[in-house]
Amino acid sequence: MHGEYKVPGGKLVVADLDVVDNHVRAAQISGDFFLEPDDALERINGALAGLPVGTAAAQIAARVRGVLGDGVEMLGFSPEAVAVAVRRALTGATGWRDHQWEFVHDVPREPALQMALDEVLAEQVGNGERPPTLRVWEWASNAVIIGSFQSVRNEVDLDGAARNDVTVVRRISGGGAMFVEPGNTITYSLYVPESLVSGLSFVESYAYLDDWVIGALNDLGIAATYQPINDITSPAGKIAGAAQKRFAGGAVLHHVTMAYDMDAAKMLDVLRIGREKLSDKGTTSANKRVDPLRSQTGLDRADVIERMVGTFKARYGLAPGAIDDATVELADDRVRTKFGTEEWLTRVP
Repeated sequence: MHGEYKVPGGKLVVADLDVVDNHVRAAQISGDFFLEPDDALERINGALAGLPVGTAAAQIAARVRGVLGDGVEMLGFSPEAVAVAVRRALTGATGWRDHQWEFVHDVPREPALQMALDEVLAEQVGNGERPPTLRVWEWASNAVIIGSFQSVRNEVDLDGAARNDVTVVRRISGGGAMFVEPGNTITYSLYVPESLVSGLSFVESYAYLDDWVIGALNDLGIAATYQPINDITSPAGKIAGAAQKRFAGGAVLHHVTMAYDMDAAKMLDVLRIGREKLSDKGTTSANKRVDPLRSQTGLDRADVIERMVGTFKARYGLAPGAIDDATVELADDRVRTKFGTEEWLTRVP
């Protein structure tokens, strides 16, 4: 059984296991990491022998740590990374390059339809009707997107939303509220099979699925890093927030909203929680724009997207794709029955 885990910001760890009668008979850990002394690798491999296949990652990491002792240097990986690679091997996890990826740069769509498309496209991947897909969104109008479990009245000033022509919608994933304007936001979704994140905890899966875009931002000259649980940040501040939804059909939706440019005054007039967050960051005047991607790259939004997508394609491959009329019709129906209804929006008043 074979499993791989690329440590976010670190090295690749590979686990090759010989499994007999639900136990690991022999293990070989390899990768481009650094490890001293040399015989520490033999100790790690020995610690994994005899391991029951259902052993939790925390127990595997403890077992590895227990045989290393003092004086061992692990650079670019850790006992926890070994445990993740082992769990991915034991659960039959797939890697990025095991899949044929499709890319969709979608046309501008209204906020409720965007929410519905996320659900429909993820279901299609889970059903095997669509290959794993990267979709870059375009927004047709201003919006606030609240998390699945957030209270509308606690998060949004509805009078402010009306003043600024902002549509309020609720998404199917958790997390916090996002303020978006057409042309000032970069939003993308990954629709992936569950096997891609098999063996990873929820927190690990966020870092794993965001690793490519952090690499893309680094290539653009931004010192971007992953900040648990779900943020992408730089020394200049937060750049993006991610959210996920797991589907019973075996698909994972991972979507990210990035601030290319943002009208802070408008955001503060609409988002209640935004006032507190900017206040906490020492921003005393809202009469300014927040533009982490624009100011840090000096590139047009389209160029940033092109460079990001280029990084994904270089790493994993991408074929052009599209959203057909039948899929849009399914999503339109979800807008009528779910995402465009007051019942869904106010499920947490």
